[in-house]
Amino acid sequence: MKLLKNEIKIGLEKPLKILHVTDSHIALADEYDSELKHKLCEQKFSPEKEKYLHEHIAYAKKNCDILVHTGDMFDFVSHANTVKAREILSDDFIFFIAGNHEYSQYVGEAWEDKAYRMNSFMEIERYGGFGVPMLWNTRLIGGVNFVGIDNSYNLFEDWQLHHLKEEVKKGYPIILCFHAPLFEQSLYDYHYSRKTGDSCTYLTGLDEEHLKRYSEFRAYQQRPDEPTLRMIEYIKSEPMIKAILTGHLHFSYESNITEALPQFVTGGGYDDICREITII
Repeated sequence: MKLLKNEIKIGLEKPLKILHVTDSHIALADEYDSELKHKLCEQKFSPEKEKYLHEHIAYAKKNCDILVHTGDMFDFVSHANTVKAREILSDDFIFFIAGNHEYSQYVGEAWEDKAYRMNSFMEIERYGGFGVPMLWNTRLIGGVNFVGIDNSYNLFEDWQLHHLKEEVKKGYPIILCFHAPLFEQSLYDYHYSRKTGDSCTYLTGLDEEHLKRYSEFRAYQQRPDEPTLRMIEYIKSEPMIKAILTGHLHFSYESNITEALPQFVTGGGYDDICREITII
């Protein structure tokens, strides 16, 4: 297990330990799935992916108070993946928020936007659903409020901002959990140094200056709208938000969104990477 360790100081009376896991990318298909899904499974299946996730869960149960998974637990929409999701997420020890691959159809027939996401969501529901919230999730444990927000397509929505403000009113320190990291210059530079062209830097909140590096097609997908900008501004300004946990980039990185707000990007669970964070 490639275990990273960090500490967050927020003044808790009793330390709280969490295990952050993300991007497991489990890929399954069964007799109820199409030929396309079986081909995807042939391309993407690895028994190690599910094995690692179960090992992460076992480690967390022995050493931590909660396991937080920030999306892409599964690689694409399928009946088999939905059934497996429901099985894994029936364990209340796991706190989950969806990533973009939870909605991926891999057929290239539609623009990946809110409508695409909702179409995928309805297909998942037809298969019986994940059994947990996918767009918004909260959990209070050890005096810390974990708030999961779906930003799987690099955008936030005003209803999410409204609910976040309501969570802040409860008076507990908040750990934000979402899939795509917020833009931060050193993270952007590091990611850009690892990638080339349009394959680089899927971050939430890129400004026009940074978007110049992209084709217009990719820039359009990355460009933040007004609700997204409002959410980011609020996150940066709210002192009750103590840290952000994200994934999506398949490598690990630590930096600060503001002087007082750290963001932890954790590498791919499919590569046996996870992060143990002690909150004190």
